Parts: sequence; C-alpha cells; structure tokens
Amino acid sequence: MRNTLSNAYKPGFGEIMNSVQINHSKLWFAGTNKNWKLAEFEVHEIMELLDDVKKYQSDRKESQSIGIINPGLDSVSSAVKNKNLNSFKKSYKQLTATCNDCHKVNEFEFNIVKVPTRPVFSNQEFKIKQ
Repeated sequence: MRNTLSNAYKPGFGEIMNSVQINHSKLWFAGTNKNWKLAEFEVHEIMELLDDVKKYQSDRKESQSIGIINPGLDSVSSAVKNKNLNSFKKSYKQLTATCNDCHKVNEFEFNIVKVPTRPVFSNQEFKIKQ
C-alpha cells in the first residue's frame, strides 16, 4: 500500500503553471466580453490550481511565495463579482504584474506573462449569446 501511494501521480510545478497560464488567458477574454459567469469560473480555476501548488509542490521554494499573487487575484475576483469592466481590466493587469513579480522573486524573470492578444483556443466562444 505504501509503495502504491508513493508512486501515485503528482502534477509537476510546470504542469500546474501551464494550466494557470491557460486560465489566465481565458479569464481575460471572458471578462472583456462581459461573460461574468465564465470569468468567475476561471478565477476559481486559478485559485484551485494555486491550492494544488501548495498541496503537491509544497517542498519547492517557489511554492512558499505563491501568495504574492493573492492581492491581484482578489482584485480581479471583486471586479468580476461587481461586473465592472473597467475595474476588471485594471485588476487583471495588476494580477498579471503580480505573476511576474512572483517569477522575479523565484529567479524565473525570463518567464514574462502579459495580457493576451488572442484566445489560446479557437474552439471556445467568449461572447455571451443573447
């Protein structure tokens, strides 16, 4: 039993961060299209992924500073809940900056996140159908 648990799948730090990057991008397009339900979903997905970092990668130095992005994420979450597009855009840029701050602190300054210019996936609609 112990051997089975030690061989169980554990997501890598990079895998989790790649998922965060996808959700970060989707969050932008959901919010800028005022698809607030999808934006709220993406915020929660990012939160869950950050919890996964703490759970599965707690031994990594980078995991200790993951909280750097909490103020940016909280700000975006508030803008989404208030359905405020201007606040969303501002707080999303703050979130993006805090991601980059975390990268710098952990000597991954070469990994620069930015506001996306086009969706990652062409098979998802971000505009709400009326």
